[in-house]
Amino acid sequence: MTTTDSAATSLAETMARLRGAQKGHARGAPAYSVYVNRRIGRLFAAIAYRFGLTPNQVTLVSAAHTFVGIALAASVPATWWSGILIAALLVAGYAWDSADGQVARLLGGGTVAGEWLDHFVDALKIASLHLAVLIGLYRFGGLDEAALLVPIGYSIVATVTFFGMILNDLLKGARGVASTHERAGGTLGRSLLLLPTDFGAVCLVFLLWGVSPLFLVVYAALFTVNVLFLVAAAVKWFREMRRVG
Repeated sequence: MTTTDSAATSLAETMARLRGAQKGHARGAPAYSVYVNRRIGRLFAAIAYRFGLTPNQVTLVSAAHTFVGIALAASVPATWWSGILIAALLVAGYAWDSADGQVARLLGGGTVAGEWLDHFVDALKIASLHLAVLIGLYRFGGLDEAALLVPIGYSIVATVTFFGMILNDLLKGARGVASTHERAGGTLGRSLLLLPTDFGAVCLVFLLWGVSPLFLVVYAALFTVNVLFLVAAAVKWFREMRRVG
């Protein structure tokens, strides 16, 4: 067996171990996150593990990809090539974000500091991405000023949704109730229905970045779905908290 064959075998073995160490996903978690991002992240995790990267280092790799993409959205003219580059960086960053937890499970479990770092980076990217869209559309979009209200609203909705999900798990965990991720399962139909709420959908919409009016239409559609999701989720979460309390 050649060195290349041995390396390929080792990578395959690592990915097999990762498949057996997956945490459960929330019921009906968005399809991109479960069926695309997690699988790309598994490959990245296997590569990171083979190179000896720690989970925190993988988180920083994720952050580097994501924030370069966000910076480009705010600073580079909106063209077809810049849109593809931004989308690729955001997709890669999102996959590396999935990889850090998978590497942690390979190593026997994560740390509180690692979980804090992961959530801190997530919160920063969720808030700043839509503000970068605001700046990019203002500088390069040539759109009516009213269109700039969409990324402002999207930043608010995305930030509140993320905070609500984290707060739910925190309050449930403090009272011994299973977190969202511990209740695995869900249907494919529900996953597809929630696809517009996935961060991956926001990453991919940048493929339209070079055509600002078309980008805004799809981006605004995603925003609308996310508003409706947050309203429905807030009612559900409040009822859950009453039962937990």
